[in-house]
Amino acid sequence: MLYRPNHLQSRRLRMHGTLVHGTLAPRLLTRHSNAGSCCAVRGCAVGLFLFSFLFLGCARRGAELGDNDPGAGKTASSDAKRTDLPRRIDAQHLPNPIQVHPRVISGGLPDGEQGFEALQSLGVKTVISVDGMKPDLETAKKYGLRYIHLPHGYDGIPDERVKELAKAVRGFEGKIYIHCHHGKHRSPAAASVACVAAGLIPRSESLAILQLAGTSHHYRGLYESARVVTPLETASLDEWKMEFPESVDLPPMAEAMVAMEHTHEQLKQIAEAGWRSPADHPDLSPAHQVLLMREHFTELLRNDDVLKESDLFRQSLRDSEQAAEGLELALRAWVATSPAADAPPPESVRRHAAAISANCKACHRQFRDVPLSEK
Repeated sequence: MLYRPNHLQSRRLRMHGTLVHGTLAPRLLTRHSNAGSCCAVRGCAVGLFLFSFLFLGCARRGAELGDNDPGAGKTASSDAKRTDLPRRIDAQHLPNPIQVHPRVISGGLPDGEQGFEALQSLGVKTVISVDGMKPDLETAKKYGLRYIHLPHGYDGIPDERVKELAKAVRGFEGKIYIHCHHGKHRSPAAASVACVAAGLIPRSESLAILQLAGTSHHYRGLYESARVVTPLETASLDEWKMEFPESVDLPPMAEAMVAMEHTHEQLKQIAEAGWRSPADHPDLSPAHQVLLMREHFTELLRNDDVLKESDLFRQSLRDSEQAAEGLELALRAWVATSPAADAPPPESVRRHAAAISANCKACHRQFRDVPLSEK
């Protein structure tokens, strides 16, 4: 069921994104409550390259825990296997995988079928996405994996989401893989708070997980969530009745952000190829992809929710739209000169790309990266 927030609810929820290689990306915060699913979006300036959206978690009970009770024996002091954790693990097709607990792994979006096959080989039974993108349910089921969709943003993890994550890692059988998009920011934070709240690891280890994963200190809300989380009463966790959706419906603006993510991914590849069509994707035209990005900005400015936002926010989108238009024109003019294969892009290309990057950083500081406790 699609939740349609009222005006006040819309303003309290945020669009989230990530800055990659100095570029702009929107942010998304979605929430799911006990009463049902709730997804709302507030935009932030968007840029050329990449989003990061999502989340995973894992848990095992039974023989591995030494008790039939899903919560019994799940403490860091009684788990001799935890002496070398958290640590990186070798898992191809899983971005930035971190073993947080013997039953919980944090990482990025599985890379196609090979990624889900890797999860299966690791003994994972449940995949928890904390990203805004819709989970690949079909491929997951092909490899016997259950998907849970519990998205959160870069400004921190709400208390209700902490409870849901803790309930999941405590109660689900088998290993749990918690993922966002790249596995660097939201998923390690989610895995950290989930395991601390569920009593699987001590609070003293929470920040080490984010540091090992490379979580940016610009995401103060994520670090704050990991710093203040405390263990929940196990009896209460076991008693709480929660629904765990395999996929959460997003409102129109969030759907637009997902489409932008796809364009960002392609633009990142183009930029890394010197603003030419990548060798492994000759079908991607740089100017055309920038045109698509500009259209994303244009459509967002027509969105009813965006029209309710501050003048500063809307101006940020307009600035990005204009920069994208300038970048498109610069690319088309450069291509018209038939540049040599090793010729660098002109200064105008770099200037417009830098403008979007600067706009992104300013927008993130003002709208996305402010911790929940300061809003």
